[in-house]
Amino acid sequence: MPKVDVYDINGKKVSTIDLKEEIFGIVPNENAVHTVLVNYLANQRQGTQSTKTRSEVSGGGKKPWKQKETGRARQGSTRAPQWIKGGIALGPKPRTYTYKVNKKEKRLAVKSLLSSKVLEKGLVVVDELNFKEIKTKNMANALTNLKVEGKALILLPEKNENVQKSARNIEGVKTSLVNTINVYDLLNYTKLVVTVDTIKKLEEVYA
Repeated sequence: MPKVDVYDINGKKVSTIDLKEEIFGIVPNENAVHTVLVNYLANQRQGTQSTKTRSEVSGGGKKPWKQKETGRARQGSTRAPQWIKGGIALGPKPRTYTYKVNKKEKRLAVKSLLSSKVLEKGLVVVDELNFKEIKTKNMANALTNLKVEGKALILLPEKNENVQKSARNIEGVKTSLVNTINVYDLLNYTKLVVTVDTIKKLEEVYA
């Protein structure tokens, strides 16, 4: 069973916590992570790109020249794809790129990345994270005390406006909730900052 140290916002170690083996101690499944990541990125695509076909561009009603005896290739319209300002052949049209992945595979991918954070010492556990006011300096000081450098994802058990708004102006720092966690953020941020309550909620959700 993995064990990690718990710190306060001043960076002082206050205790240790046991993590559930089936969530934070599994062998990471790279195939599941890759599958779920590709699915997440595909679902983010808007699919709004569009080009006009020969039936949608203006003009081209009259045959440019007669069919035979001109010495030139036969043409039926100046809006055919080979003409300047003609329609686009086989161009993109609005479509959806979304598709589904099994819920079990999504859960396995998240658990794999949580386990990777523990293995790579990228998991930082805080006893509690709460501020009396919205102030970027408070969050910056807390991250400095916890020796969190680079890109950091702060995972909260529930909405906390003071914490979320205190972190939003810090470059490379993002806040997220347990119920909105995704593989892209877990991969994109090197440090994962969680509270003891976050650990408990993760173990409830992914048990």
